[in-house]
Amino acid sequence: AAKVLTTLRNHWKKTTFGVCLLSWGGNWLYGRHCDNLLRRAACQEAQAFGNQLIPSSMPLKKATVFLNPAACKGKARNLFEKNAAPILHLSGLDVTVVKTDYEGQAKKLLELMENTDLIIIAGGDGTVQEVLQELSDANVNLLSSCVQAVFSKIPIGFIPLGKTCTLSHTLYPESTNQVQHITNATLAILKGETVPLDVLQIKGEKEQPVFAVTGLRWGSYRDAGVKVSKYWYLGPLKTKAAHFFSTFKEWPQKHQAALMYLGPTERPPEEPEEKPSRPPLYVRLYRRLWLYWSSPAKEIPQEVTPEDWEELKLSTIELSIATRNRQLDLTRTEDFMDICIEADTVSKGQFVNRGSQKMRDPHMCPEGSQCIQASRCILQLPEGTEGSFGIDNEEYEAMPVEVKLLPRKLRFFCDPRMREQMLHAAVE
Repeated sequence: AAKVLTTLRNHWKKTTFGVCLLSWGGNWLYGRHCDNLLRRAACQEAQAFGNQLIPSSMPLKKATVFLNPAACKGKARNLFEKNAAPILHLSGLDVTVVKTDYEGQAKKLLELMENTDLIIIAGGDGTVQEVLQELSDANVNLLSSCVQAVFSKIPIGFIPLGKTCTLSHTLYPESTNQVQHITNATLAILKGETVPLDVLQIKGEKEQPVFAVTGLRWGSYRDAGVKVSKYWYLGPLKTKAAHFFSTFKEWPQKHQAALMYLGPTERPPEEPEEKPSRPPLYVRLYRRLWLYWSSPAKEIPQEVTPEDWEELKLSTIELSIATRNRQLDLTRTEDFMDICIEADTVSKGQFVNRGSQKMRDPHMCPEGSQCIQASRCILQLPEGTEGSFGIDNEEYEAMPVEVKLLPRKLRFFCDPRMREQMLHAAVE
């Protein structure tokens, strides 16, 4: 023992390196062991759903999974197959996986959608938008008037595999462990609790609209945020560096535009999920005879009330148009989106500090900003305006757009605990 201690002391550099290596390796192995325990527990819980008896005449529920293999720097496929796929298969679902890795597959997606009971999107914010857009490109999109009555009733599950997963903050509890976060999201799909989410329809000069479940950003914070990855070598200082170097441009950075908008709309009552039973034959015959013999009712012309548009000129450092999905209120009586017009009188120090906050919560509306609640708006940009919009963290060319709120258009699976929190917060 004395010789061993002497050797370790004489070679203290190698000893220190070996201790660090063993500590790191032990911690890595312990983390892998904990992840395997989480997967095993989730699979056992999913097995309980798969063991439930169903009538022989009832077909298996069919789930269509839209997987983006490129999400999370190409790790999404491995994450899905290790953490989510076993849970789905053990639950008894008939799973079909479609990889969204090439364009022009909208028709194939629609063929699968016609025979599916639920949709699962595995990826990040971009994958959610991509699936909606692929369906839109087939001219029979998920949100079009001709098929929205059918597809809006199909529940959608979201498995967070991407770098940015804004929806997961609304649908699932926060978790620092990626494996636990994915397994919780997959189990929430099996439990069946859903919440309605709003969608923004953003239509520009092109005919085909873009859909967003989070919102639209236009301004200096967004432009600086997309450059953060370029300063990776600065480690934790990369965010502040990106915003600091962006202040070397023209300052103050002002974005000028004209905005027209309509106020909130009253929320209609929710339709019952179960349709009323069909009346007996004699009741239907009586109604038809009554309609046939009764004199037609006089049509009373209804007065069309003009839309009360409001208009303002704005000069801002950043404009954001966001849904209320982040602060979901299941009991609110009005439908609207939040428009945040931030003041352009911001110092460089405030810009750098606030930029870090914006990276954590992109649609935060700081003090001193003008907040507007609207159901529809038109954003007019001056000719020659350069820059880009950020729509659900995806980049689009800045242009005049019309943004329309589609309230409660899609139903997403959520963790039952999150739904209880929403209802409890609404009561308080």
